[in-house]
Amino acid sequence: MQKVRMIAQGRVQGVGFRWGVYALATEIGGITGRVWNREDGTVEILAESKDSPLMAKFIQEIRKGPTPFSKVTYLDVTLANFESYKDFKIAN
Repeated sequence: MQKVRMIAQGRVQGVGFRWGVYALATEIGGITGRVWNREDGTVEILAESKDSPLMAKFIQEIRKGPTPFSKVTYLDVTLANFESYKDFKIAN
């Protein structure tokens, strides 16, 4: 199981970014986790997958920006340890 924590910076709030991340996780399949806005204007994503190529594709698509109006200027991706999720949801 690969678990990552991502912090997306750029134009990521007010542009449907969280919904785009949710749709991307659903479309790719095999990705579970959570996504939410942070008070500092960034978006945090906790994601996990048993399939490394799927996770790599998910991260690649997040870097591109999952919605037409979003623009990711920096994506911090680190391995993480968190409670496993059974689905992917938008938190808060």
